[in-house]
Amino acid sequence: MAHQMVKLMKKILLDTDIGTDVDDAVCLAYLLSHPECELLGITTVTGEALKRASLASVLCKAAGKNIPIYPGAEYPMRGEQRQPIAQQAAALPDWPHEAEFPMNQAVDFLANTIRAHPNEITLLTIGPLTNIGMLFSAHPDVAELLDGLVMMGGSFAPDSPADAKVEWNLGGDPLASEIAYQAPVRLHRSLGLNVTQQVVMPADQVREKFTAPLLRPVMDMAEIWFEKFYQSITFHDPLAAATIFEPELCTYQQGTVEIDTKEMPGRSIWRQDRSPGPHQVAVAVDVDRYFEHFFEVVGSG
Repeated sequence: MAHQMVKLMKKILLDTDIGTDVDDAVCLAYLLSHPECELLGITTVTGEALKRASLASVLCKAAGKNIPIYPGAEYPMRGEQRQPIAQQAAALPDWPHEAEFPMNQAVDFLANTIRAHPNEITLLTIGPLTNIGMLFSAHPDVAELLDGLVMMGGSFAPDSPADAKVEWNLGGDPLASEIAYQAPVRLHRSLGLNVTQQVVMPADQVREKFTAPLLRPVMDMAEIWFEKFYQSITFHDPLAAATIFEPELCTYQQGTVEIDTKEMPGRSIWRQDRSPGPHQVAVAVDVDRYFEHFFEVVGSG
């Protein structure tokens, strides 16, 4: 039985901009709670990457897990910095956390970890893709060593192949996004706004349901989000994570994603190919089933 359990474990590397939209913290709590998740490490991206690493350590400590955390790139490979501040760092004084981390090693950490576990790791990206663009540029061999690349990013509405707006993560570093979509990964899955925006919970319901011990620090971060941004949580990133373990929560189409780097930098251009293309994009989600799954994993009190 123990051997069977080991086979079920999925090795994950998480690249996150935890600290702005609270769904990153929700996603990390989900991964730390999932019995089949072997979280090998976390890298952070965008402004105040060190504070973002500290926020990730809050949840790791609350879960009683010692996960390697590496602050990554604060500025995009090309273009302006759109996310300089980690607003949820205001919650740090209230929770035990680490404040010192290995610096300037995030990309090498990702590369070395992927090489140490060839064809076993899913790289989950839930922020702008600077670390990933740098990873595939500096270490071109690692893309083919991944089991999969699962990304929250883009928008892939079937009636709008070239989306009319730029999604935040892909727009945060259009060059890195382009590199990520050109990487020859075995499974290249994107969860875009066309599905993630269907998975929403209003603030009052979040307060009612986020009672499990690991969700208490998340709730503190959520209150900052509610005050500064929106009175709801859209589960963009946790949905992307859930498809690693329960892919049937969504339905998908195969095709080709290209990134506009000139007219509307970061815009995703989606083309469904007659022969299966290199990219898999989610086109529908079972919302009720998703929320049932999420609370089965994280608990509700």
